[in-house]
Amino acid sequence: MPPYFPGFPPETLPFLRDLKANNKREWFQPRKPIYEEKVKAPLVELVLALGEELRDFGTDLVTAPDKAIYRIYRDVRFSKDKSPYKTHVAAVFSARGLEKHAAAGLYFHVSPDELLVGGGIYRPGSRELVAIRQRIAAGHEALRAICKERRFRHFFGQITGERLKRTPKGFAPDHPAADLLVYKQFLAADHLDPAIAETPKLFQELVERFRAIEPLIVFLNSALAGEKSKIKLTSR
Repeated sequence: MPPYFPGFPPETLPFLRDLKANNKREWFQPRKPIYEEKVKAPLVELVLALGEELRDFGTDLVTAPDKAIYRIYRDVRFSKDKSPYKTHVAAVFSARGLEKHAAAGLYFHVSPDELLVGGGIYRPGSRELVAIRQRIAAGHEALRAICKERRFRHFFGQITGERLKRTPKGFAPDHPAADLLVYKQFLAADHLDPAIAETPKLFQELVERFRAIEPLIVFLNSALAGEKSKIKLTSR
């Protein structure tokens, strides 16, 4: 049977909404069993179902829940905001063999305010960014073709992300790919009604957008891992 997910239970979004209003340990700890049953367990189920579907994509991504799902606990060490918990649940399917946030992957999160679906590369290191820019400089026509594809434009419009004010060092200001070389991040995202998360439609909405963004993931990771990005996907 094809993979299936019925949607998050009706308790999920209210729990996250209440957590946003009561973001402290004293509130969360007595309600942790509710989180485990009504939020985390369905998220694991969804990630497992997506992992089955992603087997057919042909892109080498890590899909195991223990690797893909973000913890609910915030890292507050360097933040002025000391709220201990995230008020959304999220997962990322990252490139196998590459550093989790330095390579391109697929991402989604669910919160009381939005359902976000997308992907790309969020935090490339300096070496990764140079490699991607070199790949773009040598083959920007391929990247432009990906961004012009009907499904990509329908869901995402265009690539987004932080940009430099001028062409980076090492590339001529009049380079034909100058408009792409200024990017420091390469992202694409679609924002949906969070109510979809409670319905069976959620699974297909995620899959359709992941399929549309996969060529961008392959392009970006080809700069970082060569032919590795084309290896058949298998879950860990």
